[in-house]
Amino acid sequence: MTRISFIGAGSVVFARNLVTDILTYPELEDSTISLMDVDPDRLDTVATVLRHTVDEHDLDATIEATTDRRESLRDADYVINAIHVGGAAPFENEIEIPREYGVAQAVGDTLGPGGVFRALRTVPTLLDIARDMEELCPDALLLNYTNPMAMLCWAVDEATDVDVIGLCHSVPHTVSALADYVGVPEDEVEYWVAGINHLAWFLELEHDGRDLYPDLHDAAADPDLYDQDNVRFDLFEHFGYFVTESSNHASEYLPYVRDDPDVLEEYVVGDLETDWYFTDWMETGHYLEHWRAYREEHDDRTADDYDTDLERSPEYGSRVIHSMETGERRRMNLNVRNRGTVSNLPADCCVEVPCLVDDRGVHATRVGDLPTQLAALCRTNVNVQALAVEGALDHDAEAVRQAVALDPLTSACCTLDEVESMVDDLFAANADYLADELVADAL
Repeated sequence: MTRISFIGAGSVVFARNLVTDILTYPELEDSTISLMDVDPDRLDTVATVLRHTVDEHDLDATIEATTDRRESLRDADYVINAIHVGGAAPFENEIEIPREYGVAQAVGDTLGPGGVFRALRTVPTLLDIARDMEELCPDALLLNYTNPMAMLCWAVDEATDVDVIGLCHSVPHTVSALADYVGVPEDEVEYWVAGINHLAWFLELEHDGRDLYPDLHDAAADPDLYDQDNVRFDLFEHFGYFVTESSNHASEYLPYVRDDPDVLEEYVVGDLETDWYFTDWMETGHYLEHWRAYREEHDDRTADDYDTDLERSPEYGSRVIHSMETGERRRMNLNVRNRGTVSNLPADCCVEVPCLVDDRGVHATRVGDLPTQLAALCRTNVNVQALAVEGALDHDAEAVRQAVALDPLTSACCTLDEVESMVDDLFAANADYLADELVADAL
C-alpha cells in the first residue's frame, strides 16, 4: 500500500484533481493519502470531497487530514508539495512595488522581482519540509508543484539529501495548443522538448513522422491564430522554435514586450486570455482582484458543490507515482538538476527535460546542446535563479540585489540605482515573510 503525503492541500480544485488522478489507477486505489494544510477549514472541505469520491466509487483508499506536517510526512513514499507561503499580502507587494518602478510583470511567480522574492519566502518553509523528510521518510520522492519551480527545486537539491523533481503542466498544455493550431490530433503529436521551466523549447515537433513546423509557420500567418498567442509566435519567428509557456508568462522572462507601454499595448489584441493578463490583471490592477475573488468564491463553497468524478487530468504527478510503483515506463518532461543533460547550460542549474520514469526511479535523458540562441535565452534566466538561490541559502542580500539586477525585464526597465531602491522597498514590505537572517543582512 502506497502512502502519499500532500503538503499544501488546501486548494480544493487542485488537490482534488491531483488526488483523483492517483485514484484512477487500480494499482493505486488502495493508497493512503494524507492531506496537510495550515487552514483547517479548507482542509476539511478537501478531505470531505475526496472521502465522498472514495465512497462513491467503492475504493479502498484512505483519506487522512491533518494540520500537523510531521504526522503527514511520517513513513510517506511520496510527498506532493503545493504550498503557498504568506498569502495575499506579499503577493501583492511583489506585483505592485515593481510596477511602481516600471516593471510590469504578468504573474510574477517564476522570475523577475516577484519570482525572486516568492522564492525567498518559500525556500525556508520548503527546506523545513525537506529536513522533516530526511528524518521521517528519507526514501520518499518530493514532487514539487510550487513556483518558482526552478529556484525551489535547485535549493532543495543543493541543501538537502531529498530526491526532488519539479512538475509543471506547460508542456502538455502547449502540445494541446499546437495540435489545435496545426489541425492534428493531440495524442498523435510527437515531440522532444528541453530547456528550463517556462522556457523549454520544442526541439522536434512531428505528426506521423512529418515535421509540423512548416504548418505552424502557416498557422502564425493567420491573424486570428496569431492574436491568440502573439508573444510565442513572435519568439518562434525570430528564434526558430516554439516555447512551452503561454504568451502571458513568456513575456515576463525576456525584455522584448514589457519594457515599453506602447509595445505592450500592441500585443494586447484579440485573444481574451492575453487581454485578461496584460490589461485587466496588470494594467488596471485586477490581477489581484481576480485572485481574491477566486479565493472568496471557493471559500464560500461546500464539499457538496464539487463533483466526485474519476477523470484523469494531464498533470504528471499521478503518472510519476504509478510508473514508480508498477514499473510502467513513461517519458515526461520534469524539472531536475542538470547533470550533463543539457551540455550548454550550467551544470548545477535546474532544467526541464525529457525523463524516463519506472520502478527504478526518474532518469533524465541526455539532450546535448540546445541550439545556441535558445541556450542563450535560458542562461539569462538561469543567472537570476542562481543568485536568488544563493541569496536564499546563504541569507545574502547582496546576491538578491544582483539577481534582480540581472533579470532581463528589470534590467530593460530600471537603472541600477532604481533596482537597488526597488529591492530595498521589497525587503522592507515583505520583512515579515522572509528569513530573519536575510532581513538583517538586507536592512
